[in-house]
Formats: sequence, C-alpha cells, structure tokens
Amino acid sequence: MVKILNISEGSTIAMHAVLLLSKGSGAPITTNDAAETLKVSAAHLSKVFQRLAKAGIVQAVRGPKGGYLMGRPLSEIRLLDILEAVEGPMKLSGCLMKVPRCGNDGCMLGGLLGNINTQVLQHFEKRLSEV
Repeated sequence: MVKILNISEGSTIAMHAVLLLSKGSGAPITTNDAAETLKVSAAHLSKVFQRLAKAGIVQAVRGPKGGYLMGRPLSEIRLLDILEAVEGPMKLSGCLMKVPRCGNDGCMLGGLLGNINTQVLQHFEKRLSEV
C-alpha cells in the first residue's frame, strides 16, 4: 500500500531522540546509550544528532562524560524544527504528480490534499511542551 504521509526514518529517529533527551536527568546522554534505548543504529543516530546540534535543538558536550543535551527549552522547539533539521524545509504540494495533469478541470481529489497539508502543518507546528 502506498504511504500518503511518508516521514523518513531519520526524522522519526530525531523526534524520538529529542523526546529521550527531554526526559533525561540533565546529564549528557551518549549516542551509544541513546541508540541502545531507541533500538536504532548508533551510526545513523550520530548523523541525526549532528543535524539536530547544527539546528540548535540539541547541544553536544565533549569529553569523557560527554554526549548530548537539549539545546533549547521544549517550549521553543516545534516538531517542524526537528523535521526540518533532518529533511530540510518542508515542501507541501497540492498535487500527487510531479507535473500536474488535471488542467483546468480541477483536481479529482478536490480540496483533499490542501486539507491534509493544513492538518499536517498544524500538527508539526506544535511545540514539544505541548506533545
């Protein structure tokens, strides 16, 4: 079956990793410990953490007791921030085809795609403190 909403594994890992850090004790969590808890590849999680750190969502702590911490308060981080840190800017489309084919007759799906886009964007605008 075709997925209508397709969120990458990297973005899914990012959301779960940020949630894990937000529930932490305040001490840095290593990539290996987080990967073990989340049951994901440490190599993949490392790349995800790098992108999240570049976006300021998490903070890298160097040294023997290093790892990752939250970079900002939960009230300042939207789900969209996490998604875009991994995927780049969200691009919503009103058509499932690469080149629209419906022409002047209008889309056979009517306003469905626009409504779905609106709902998805509204959901991803939520702050982590609201989730």
